[in-house]
Amino acid sequence: MDLNALGLFIAAARAGSFSEAARRSRVPLPTLSRRVRRLESDLGVRLLERGPQGLALTAAGTRLVEDAGPALASLAEAEQRLRDKEGIAGTLRISVPPNFEPVWKLLSEFAELYPAVRFDVFVTERSVDLVADGIDVVLRVGDRGFRSYYGRTLTRYRHQVVAAPTLIERHAIEFPEDLRSVPCVGWRTAEPLVWSLGGRDVPIEPLLIANDYSHLLQLALSGKAVTEVPPFLAYRPIQDGQLAPVLPDHPMPEVPLRALVVEKRSMPALVREFLDVAVERLPLIIHPG
Repeated sequence: MDLNALGLFIAAARAGSFSEAARRSRVPLPTLSRRVRRLESDLGVRLLERGPQGLALTAAGTRLVEDAGPALASLAEAEQRLRDKEGIAGTLRISVPPNFEPVWKLLSEFAELYPAVRFDVFVTERSVDLVADGIDVVLRVGDRGFRSYYGRTLTRYRHQVVAAPTLIERHAIEFPEDLRSVPCVGWRTAEPLVWSLGGRDVPIEPLLIANDYSHLLQLALSGKAVTEVPPFLAYRPIQDGQLAPVLPDHPMPEVPLRALVVEKRSMPALVREFLDVAVERLPLIIHPG
């Protein structure tokens, strides 16, 4: 089997089109298309179907990507390790949720440890297909979805309910239920907004919901509403006196930050080292105090 042609086929499968694969791999489009057709001919099976929505993997193509992708990545790493004395090099393709600032600090610290590593970051909340999208690691908050992948919990943390001191002075907030009569803003969910505080579920009628913690934080800083944000966003404003914890004796539940990869058995050395560093560093980054 022609390994170069195999690599071009996997690039096309992950890119969803020959033209995009040619751009990413810097191989002329006619050459890439010809090499993939020859690979199909050599194997005697159709690997890709060309349709109006772009390329689609056949059943045989899907199996080949799943079986050969990790092997090719290992070969590429082996080659890179011969050139890099640290042994950790290459491109780490990672999907992260929006507004998750600790990830950027983690990537910066990892780059200092391993200068030969480059990053390709896909910021999204939606579910992704690690194989089809060509992603090495997906970071997600919570336990939802991705049952077909290997998951590793990197750390756990609690969101904090916060407000400006001026707002707290205007409202008597002694119990979770008191929040029902206080202006609140919260994270956008498919269900009615409910905050779990000290094990007590409190339905919230928010003035605004948004899937942007930065905006929710600004509304709290302006003194217009109570909100809940991750601890890494609340830490500095609380330290500076711009915000104060609300109902600190009634904490929100812990949520996990999980990393997901295709499978544990064939995990490349770069991915394994990244996860090990993440387990060590993320708790300190997320909880700076």
